[in-house]
Amino acid sequence: MTRDPDFKADLSRYPPRSFLREQSIWAIFVYRRGRRLLKQRPGHLRSFQLKLHSLVFRLTETITGISLPIEANIGPGLRIYHFGNIFVHHHAFIGRNCTLRQGVTIGNLGEEGPVPKIGDDVEFGAYAQVFGGVRIGNGARIGALSVVLTDVPPGATVFGNPARILPPSANQNTS
Repeated sequence: MTRDPDFKADLSRYPPRSFLREQSIWAIFVYRRGRRLLKQRPGHLRSFQLKLHSLVFRLTETITGISLPIEANIGPGLRIYHFGNIFVHHHAFIGRNCTLRQGVTIGNLGEEGPVPKIGDDVEFGAYAQVFGGVRIGNGARIGALSVVLTDVPPGATVFGNPARILPPSANQNTS
């Protein structure tokens, strides 16, 4: 279906024939298409395609409530459950095989401020918020409604506002 290995990795985390049933895949498709356009040689055709992409991005963002700007660096295997109210800062970095749920925000604390760097295999609960120049380690889990303002070590589970690291025994019992 696609020659883009990143989008193929995204699709592999969705059920078969999800394009018609999962609106989140529309936003991911538009994001991946935009990233491919950025890799093309500069010229009139690329310029036209980027303007067209901008219109399609805004339309998709409005319909799905998911904002994945092409300037953001998002690794392959992105999975979005329960689309809506998902905003990723245009300078954010998200690793491979990450999972976002509805209401997730990944952004900065102020204009021109630093943005989060998310590791691989990170899961975000519904309405989790991550702000500032924090680093989220590989395999971390961000609980629903959590507000993360400090670094999260690899494999840790955080929860609360402000987010606190749960003890290791609690990490094993939360799935």
